[in-house]
Amino acid sequence: MISFKRLDHVAVMIPRGKTAEARTFYGEVLQLKEIPGQHPRNATWFEVGDVQLHLVEEDDLPGQVSGRHPAFEVTDLETAKQYLQSKGVEIAYSSVITGRERFFFRDVFGNRIELLEYLQ
Repeated sequence: MISFKRLDHVAVMIPRGKTAEARTFYGEVLQLKEIPGQHPRNATWFEVGDVQLHLVEEDDLPGQVSGRHPAFEVTDLETAKQYLQSKGVEIAYSSVITGRERFFFRDVFGNRIELLEYLQ
């Protein structure tokens, strides 16, 4: 069983070389607060209330499986992983983010989903 706590973040893909334009739109037009730091895949992170918005440059190639995804915080990541694997769901890992454990999987339609747990 998976015990969900909340939506943690949503990752939105932007075209390569467009981070400056994205910062202008999300930071200046929408007035979101940028979260400083070196983030995985050189992403730019913003605060949207208690949820984060992650902007990641990605090539738009035909047939490419996108990195777009929602991320859900769970209470017990290991239990969630074991449950999904027991249902035949393939688990994948990505870069390490300090202070949290995480993994990814795809739903039956190919949509990427991240589950994460913050470390105490």
